[in-house]
Amino acid sequence: MKPVLEIVQEVVEYGSTMQVGQIEAYVSNVRELEVEVTEAKVENLQQAAETGLSVRVISHNRLGFAYTTDLSPEGVKKVVQEAIDISKVVPPDPLYALPEPAPFAALGLQDPDYGRVSVEDKINLAKEIERAALGYDPRVKKVRMAKFSERVYEVAIANSLGLVANYAGTGFSGFVMAIAEADGVAETGYGFDFNHRLAKLDPLAIGAEAARRSVEMLGAKKVSSQRADVIFDPTVATEFLGVIAPALTGDAVQKGKSLFHDKQGRQIASEVVTMVDDGRHLAGAAAAPVDDEGVPTRRTELITNGVLHGFLHNLYTAAKAGVAPTGNGWRSSFRGRPESSTSNFYLLPGEKTPEAIISGVSRGLYVTSVMGMHTANPISGDFSVGASGLWVENGEVAYPVRGVAIAGNIVDFLKSIVEVGNDLRFIGSTGSPTFRVAGISISG
Repeated sequence: MKPVLEIVQEVVEYGSTMQVGQIEAYVSNVRELEVEVTEAKVENLQQAAETGLSVRVISHNRLGFAYTTDLSPEGVKKVVQEAIDISKVVPPDPLYALPEPAPFAALGLQDPDYGRVSVEDKINLAKEIERAALGYDPRVKKVRMAKFSERVYEVAIANSLGLVANYAGTGFSGFVMAIAEADGVAETGYGFDFNHRLAKLDPLAIGAEAARRSVEMLGAKKVSSQRADVIFDPTVATEFLGVIAPALTGDAVQKGKSLFHDKQGRQIASEVVTMVDDGRHLAGAAAAPVDDEGVPTRRTELITNGVLHGFLHNLYTAAKAGVAPTGNGWRSSFRGRPESSTSNFYLLPGEKTPEAIISGVSRGLYVTSVMGMHTANPISGDFSVGASGLWVENGEVAYPVRGVAIAGNIVDFLKSIVEVGNDLRFIGSTGSPTFRVAGISISG
């Protein structure tokens, strides 16, 4: 196969001979490996690879889009013609546009050593994660699954305005679910980590986290219904931020699907809350030097000390809002058009350690797991989720708790955050430190 950068440049050159108004070519080349281990034996090993091309054509304010996995000369000509044909029949919209070229800096997302590590070594890494979980505590009786995943990718974008962008990256992750047993009761816990560098993935820490989470829940009790402070572990906090994130995109606002659509410039959260989207943050899985339209990524402060400043935009939603794009035009794959979406979205950390936050709580719940976060209403902001964690009395962990529910509204929730920890952690492309929310309804 030709280099992806050469492919997109040739597509644009060919499209320009077809006398279209503007043309863009986007190619992604992705290779993935996944290893699952149980009882030191490989249960599943999958390798996959896919390369695809998508083409956007803008002619007389009409947008045509088509994609293919056939990168032969005939396949390229066919997909360009399909995009041109589609552009002739869709309604015109003067807001359609492609970006002008702009400078961007490389991020060094590709691990230079990844090609030197064998598949057998990666299998052993998954086994090491499992051994670490089982060796943490004798009450950890089994591991349901230990997994290692690898993603190697390259992206190239070019358009007829002279834009040319190309970058490559790697991503490695480990996951394990441990099961602890005592007095005839079993509890589960999971551990996870991600890094763009394989050598920085810590199998011992992943296994120990899963084991600790399972063991600390043994002997869990219920609590009575009440209002109390709730402290959110970073892994749970990212799930709440995952509900908030889509509501901060230009697409959601312009379609009336955001609970923040009429709140720009207003106080929507407490003063300790600052939320950022940063496509250049290397701790997040979505780091990239440019978005999927070729616009340079950047750090965008969406909420500062509780005040909502604006939203995330691709070229189209930015034009519709009359603002500059924020470098947030992302595709789910080459099969999709770029939509306005978050990149690495996170809550800015504070100064307190998680231990200091817990020590200041006289009565409350430290939540380590939630169930049903996907049921939260992204438009009204209402949520009610199952939860489990550790009950806190007089600044100390008293006992594990399960079988409770926490409920409220996202807007009220944001205004009730009173402390933010210093332990920022990314789960995929969403990051959060520990934080404390005052007076949440807990149903026992």
